[in-house]
Amino acid sequence: MRKLDKPSPTESPLLFVIDPEPAPETLTALGGIPLLVQAFRSLGLPGSVERQVRIKQRQRGYDEATRVESFVILNAAGGECLEDFERLREDGGLAELIGHEIPSPEAARNFLYEFHDQAEIKEAPQQLPVGQVAYIPGENKALQGLGQVNRDLIQALGPRCPDQKIATVDQDATIIESRKREAKPTYEGERGYQPMLGVWAEMGVVLADEFRDGNVPAQMEPLNVAKAAFAALPPTVETFYYRGDSACHETGLVNWLRNEEREEGPKGFIGFAISARMSEGLHAALLAVPAEAWQSTGEDPEVIRECAEVAYVPSEKTEKKDQQPLRYVGIRLRKRQGELFGDGTAVKHFAVVSNIWEWSAPRLLEWHRQKAGTIEMVHDILKNDLAAGVLPCGRFGANAAWLRLAVLAHNVMTALKRLALPPELLSARPKRLRFLIFNTAGRLVRHARQMVLRLAAQRERLAEWIEALRLLWVPAPS
Repeated sequence: MRKLDKPSPTESPLLFVIDPEPAPETLTALGGIPLLVQAFRSLGLPGSVERQVRIKQRQRGYDEATRVESFVILNAAGGECLEDFERLREDGGLAELIGHEIPSPEAARNFLYEFHDQAEIKEAPQQLPVGQVAYIPGENKALQGLGQVNRDLIQALGPRCPDQKIATVDQDATIIESRKREAKPTYEGERGYQPMLGVWAEMGVVLADEFRDGNVPAQMEPLNVAKAAFAALPPTVETFYYRGDSACHETGLVNWLRNEEREEGPKGFIGFAISARMSEGLHAALLAVPAEAWQSTGEDPEVIRECAEVAYVPSEKTEKKDQQPLRYVGIRLRKRQGELFGDGTAVKHFAVVSNIWEWSAPRLLEWHRQKAGTIEMVHDILKNDLAAGVLPCGRFGANAAWLRLAVLAHNVMTALKRLALPPELLSARPKRLRFLIFNTAGRLVRHARQMVLRLAAQRERLAEWIEALRLLWVPAPS
């Protein structure tokens, strides 16, 4: 005889009512945020903000370091707009845990406005050549100072990871859609902005960022970001590399990378691989490669991927006589079943230009493709896990600061993982850190003149957090 099915508990209504009165205890839903704050302070960022970002004219109100730390907390906690500061202010225990109140949305907005200089915006178009419409405005002192805070973070993090002596700079731009009236059309048609980043691939931290209007082509002055990225690297780095897409195939940048006596950058060899912009001459050289020269570059269920060395010398005579010629490696794609690609072609050709000759062509291409797992992933994290994808206003400088504060939050979280958290969390994205750490309920109690945080977590995890706080030692203020 078949037993009667036991009803599922999901079929019953919830068996509680909500008390309309707030809890009398001091509670927090963000019991893991102090680990992030400890990392921020352990890296010396409050002092860096005090030195580099001077905005306040009066003593009353929040100081600059408190505001910057609050923006980092907002990003880490999952906030994506200025109004979300109010939600942080509702958390009764957060302010007590970190030692300061969270700014109101209006105070945070006014802080962002300090990074906008309308005079810089108006002056930039006046310097343009006739017929050119895209430009990159200069940064005011406050925004420059915020960039220096991020460089100070990198300089503090490098010596604490002394085994990381190789730095590969991955550089690329990304589109942030925006319906703000001031946003300009991008090459994809929608309105928005197109900032460019330089990322330290081995460490996963952003070295440099440059906020740009949506109509600024990615190939416009990429050297500025490259210089800033290499300048941010700590002295512990001994070996340098660079990866970029076709927007970075620009004469000024390539020549700077090739010049071992380069200005505003490390001396010596920088190995690079950059997606080459296709010209008629390069395309002809790819078509002239003998069939037997193409070799497989790996398995793909739908496309045959092959590569070959390409005998190609650009027509531009910009290189020095004593420089080694550049290497061009061609890429050929064909459908396995003889089908055509979406544009009606049977074969697609691409190429990578490089100054690295000792690696085989497949190894060079595989190394170059790894940038998709670093710079593109960082873009995705900033826009979808953090707040960079929702710009707060129409003021260019304020939006630039919003992005830079998201970058700072990303780098602080990366430092937290590298310096203090278990190794299995090294690849964890912010949303994973929220689930496991930041969004942990806790109750604050006072015992023997000491504030104690009791967390809703297993004993083993609490031991890891206690050890993390120890590793992220913060010196007492002088």
